[in-house]
Amino acid sequence: MTLEIDNVELNFKEKRILNGVYLKGETGKVTSILGSNGCGKSCLLNIIFGSLKPKYKLIRLDNKPIIKPLYRTKSVAYLPQYHFIPKLMKLNMVFKMFNVNWYDFIIYFEGFKNHKNKKFNNLSGGERRIIETYIILRSQRKIVLLDEPFSHLAPLQIETFKGIILEEKHHKVIIVTDHMYQHIIDVSDNLYLIKNGHTKLIKDLKELEVYKYLNMGSLQ
Repeated sequence: MTLEIDNVELNFKEKRILNGVYLKGETGKVTSILGSNGCGKSCLLNIIFGSLKPKYKLIRLDNKPIIKPLYRTKSVAYLPQYHFIPKLMKLNMVFKMFNVNWYDFIIYFEGFKNHKNKKFNNLSGGERRIIETYIILRSQRKIVLLDEPFSHLAPLQIETFKGIILEEKHHKVIIVTDHMYQHIIDVSDNLYLIKNGHTKLIKDLKELEVYKYLNMGSLQ
């Protein structure tokens, strides 16, 4: 599957956030978005998902234009920065609702093996993020959008999720953004930078320094 979003124009009042943005995601590749705080990364994911309506956009799946919001096609799963699981829902029900195998999960995150009947709001912030990121990645949807998946996680947990992302990309379109640029670089096949409202496809990592996203020498 190929997902393309093109000619995105987004304004908030008099301020232009995105202008002429293009991005392409493909099954078998992780497409990543970098950019400074407030540049429009989360907005772009919301536009792709369909929960934010810009002034203009064109979305294509396998070269066919999609008119209705992508979430209505039931082909996309989205990890937002905020918690989306109901606070009082028990974890076993969460996994049933998303049709994700609990026992496969605890192979990766053994510390949860006694948490099956815990309510979501009894978990720490980091534990909640693990649950939400895992079920989105392991969902049956063919397109996965991840907004800051590495936030609030310990280094070992981040490495585990990087491995899961690389597994899942073989049968999903995965688009991810995070301020932890090194982890993004590690999992990326295609990397875009949002700068001054435009997307730039990064073909050489040194361009991240040239465009002043990173300080000179950061990649040494």
